[in-house]
Amino acid sequence: MPIKNVDKISDKILNFTEKRKLNVEKKRRTYERIMFKNLMGIYSAIEGKEAISAIELIDISKDGCLIQIPWTPMLKEENAWQSGDDLKLRFYFTKDSYLPAITRVKRAQEYVEKGRSYLRYGLEFDKSVTTFEALKSFIDFLYKYAEFSSADKDESKVHFI
Repeated sequence: MPIKNVDKISDKILNFTEKRKLNVEKKRRTYERIMFKNLMGIYSAIEGKEAISAIELIDISKDGCLIQIPWTPMLKEENAWQSGDDLKLRFYFTKDSYLPAITRVKRAQEYVEKGRSYLRYGLEFDKSVTTFEALKSFIDFLYKYAEFSSADKDESKVHFI
């Protein structure tokens, strides 16, 4: 005799693997935002110019990253990066040294947050550049940290000497 309502029971079973993946991804993004805002400086080097421009790193993966720059009236469309443009990035981990990366603009869009306008760029890493290996290790660390780190629930006191 066939079992009735099997589909309905299986629909009610929680998928802990998917839930865990979502929690790890949320933790990774939270950690990245703290890291990007407080510990790292990300700059773009404009080809043919001496100056570099500060940019905000929003997200990063092994394939690329998402950056944003504030939109200002001085930033005209002809000066904005277009899909297909190559962009040199500098990932500063200290004040005096950086890790260079070559990227290609895959998409560009306007983004508004809290009444401020930004231009967001989806960039793809050039993995053939030798420095990408170090950047890849950093990205791997971010993913592993999110997967294995524990939340400090103030269970014990830490004293620094």
